[in-house]
Amino acid sequence: MTSDPHAGAVPLVEIRRGPFVESLHRGHAVICNAEGQIVESWGDPDVVILPRSAIKMIQALPLMTSGAGKDLDNRQLALSCASHEGAARHTDLAAAWLESLGLGEADLRCGPQWPSDRAAQTALTKGDTSPCQLHNNCSGKHCGFLTLNKHLGGGPEYILPDHPVQRAVLSAYEETTGETSPGYGIDGCSAPNFASSLKGVARAMAWFASAGQRNDSASTAAVRLVESMRQHPDLVAGEGRACTELMRAMDGVVVKTGADGVFTAILPAQGLGIAVKIADGATRASEALMARLLIRLGVLDARHPAALRRVDHVIKSRRGLEAGLITTVEGL
Repeated sequence: MTSDPHAGAVPLVEIRRGPFVESLHRGHAVICNAEGQIVESWGDPDVVILPRSAIKMIQALPLMTSGAGKDLDNRQLALSCASHEGAARHTDLAAAWLESLGLGEADLRCGPQWPSDRAAQTALTKGDTSPCQLHNNCSGKHCGFLTLNKHLGGGPEYILPDHPVQRAVLSAYEETTGETSPGYGIDGCSAPNFASSLKGVARAMAWFASAGQRNDSASTAAVRLVESMRQHPDLVAGEGRACTELMRAMDGVVVKTGADGVFTAILPAQGLGIAVKIADGATRASEALMARLLIRLGVLDARHPAALRRVDHVIKSRRGLEAGLITTVEGL
């Protein structure tokens, strides 16, 4: 195993301009079935990655298996798995969630972040105010952490790697990936992000995809989380974002992006899980590759606008002339 994403990476996404290949993105992709076996792969399935936000549904799993989240509704569960844009529908829900816990914004440990939602940006600018932690794209995940922490009776620094909350997350991560994590990195929201092989992440997504076939408590929790994401794609990301648009374009498939070129998908009807890692960390490449794989598996219409905004996407000049194309390499 190697943690160098360039080692064993293969060409996957290219940007063409006229007759020229202007840019080429290399990476890795794995599709696993319900038994955790690799169905197809490109690059090195054993490459060790930090999955970043692409596995937030795993980080939310202890919230449900512990019983801490038994009274949460599906909107809150979707937000717990979100990388949201900081729109009012996200921040208002997070603020109300904290209030229900008897907590406030200061109890979060994710840090402030400038929202990507235009209306939220405008409101902050006009009010000459700074963004707060509620605007952080991970604030929902951290509300989940705080809910679990209240149930466990842990201390306030729930982002520490040896805190009971993060030990529970690590346990869920190792159980679903089927691997012992070799370590962690600190994510943008200050929480530990545990590493595994790319095939381990795909195996975890397949475990979520096949959860409805099992009756254990963890699988029941997984079904609820996936269903919450499916019901509320606008809370998982936001308008114009890949996760929201792609989930709306498909029937029952859940997708989740992560920073630095990671993308995952859960296909319950097929019992399949997908994990993607682009070596150079390019989001445009991870989105294009994921869209192509979903088309390849027959769950996404290649002609749907949500697909065409990601793969086989025509690049236009500022005068509207067709100038190039974002696509995947031949054979995909």
